Amino acid sequence: MTAGFLTRERIVAPPGWSRWLVPPAALSIHLAIGQAYAWSAFKAPLESGLDISGVASALPFTLAIIMLGLSSALFGTKVDANGPRWAMVVATTCFVSGFMISGIGLHLGWFWLVVLGYGFVGGIGLGVGYISPVSTLIKWFPDRPGLATGLAIMGFGGGALIASPLTASLLSTFGASGDTPSVPGIGNTFLAMGAIYLVFMSVGWLLIRVPAEGWAPAGWTPSQAKKSGMISAGQVSARNALRTPQFWLLWVVLCFNVTAGIGILERANPIFQDFFAETGTAETLAAAAVGFVSILSLANSLGRIAWSSLSDVLGRKNMYRIYLGVGALLYLLITLVPNQSRALFLVASVLILSFYGAGFATVPAYLRDLFGTYQVGAIHGRLLTAWSTAGVLGPLIVNAIADARIDAGVEGPGRYTTAFAIMIVLLVIAFVCNELIKPVDAKHHEPEPDAPADRAAAESKGAQS
Repeated sequence: MTAGFLTRERIVAPPGWSRWLVPPAALSIHLAIGQAYAWSAFKAPLESGLDISGVASALPFTLAIIMLGLSSALFGTKVDANGPRWAMVVATTCFVSGFMISGIGLHLGWFWLVVLGYGFVGGIGLGVGYISPVSTLIKWFPDRPGLATGLAIMGFGGGALIASPLTASLLSTFGASGDTPSVPGIGNTFLAMGAIYLVFMSVGWLLIRVPAEGWAPAGWTPSQAKKSGMISAGQVSARNALRTPQFWLLWVVLCFNVTAGIGILERANPIFQDFFAETGTAETLAAAAVGFVSILSLANSLGRIAWSSLSDVLGRKNMYRIYLGVGALLYLLITLVPNQSRALFLVASVLILSFYGAGFATVPAYLRDLFGTYQVGAIHGRLLTAWSTAGVLGPLIVNAIADARIDAGVEGPGRYTTAFAIMIVLLVIAFVCNELIKPVDAKHHEPEPDAPADRAAAESKGAQS
């Protein structure tokens, strides 16, 4: 595979090429890397087969999420400069290599290779893969950026729906399920999944195309961007974006919105059983809790496309008013009326998780509105450090407080009252930050290129930032 094959110039779409082929290319990447949400399928076999603790079995996943944020921030500018095919090939190479290294490590009985492979190498694939299609989708869909990014990022939320049954089936096939799982069988599962994802993700980088210079959808002109929600007319580089208050306000918005959602998602099963402990037997509660987790996962995925698409009509700022303001009220509702109605609790939780997923899907379009399309992928990558922070903050708040309450002998919903009150405060702070977001000052804008050569020079300069 030559370097030329990976360059942006090689994937410029010919006249008449359908832009609707881009979302499937993005989905092939996001559905694959969304496997991260199904890591729990490996936890029990690893713990039993290698005799390790639950904390140890979570290390590969934890490191992968940390690397997702770090790699998207570090390589975001290169993703924009080199183009989506380069980024997707890098993501495929790292993500698949992570599975292969993990599989080899398990055959050798070296768990540290699983941490290194899945967590570090695979985590780089997660970060690069997550941001790889963003700027391309926004350029293909300037009229509907919320719909376009929602379609792709929905795949990350829904990746577990594919990965969970696939993992369970492969573990069973290789004798790696049950009370005495075969460690080599777990290794074979990793190797098989690596091969499957190699084929699946290759569809993305083979299919991806970028629009020709000056292309626009039929009947759409750049002047319509203002009507569709763009609140800043200029283009801002990734370096200059970090110097604006808008970036850091949106960083807080994303961080606290994710913190509030992941607070329920990460501990969903025990939360449900604690809230309704007196309403059924242990067996029925356990079964209902599993269903509750599945429903929340579906809400997380569907919220990414539904609410993000609506942002094309209502505007990104208005949608975050809903995510944050209504989210705070829903947390208040389940705090004040904790377990009087399963239906009420379910509806509130589903909406909170749909807002959680929608926050991820809407933020690339919000960045487009604020900073333009020039280096939106790189800016998005830097913003995802908010996700890494929230991934630690949310579970820490909920679990630390719940554990302290359990140690104090507290039963039922009371274990979570303080944690939910903190979530309400965080959402209110994020709501205020969203209100403070204004158009970016013109001093941060890039000079307008006068010709294609000037544009190429500007992009080359931006790639070095």
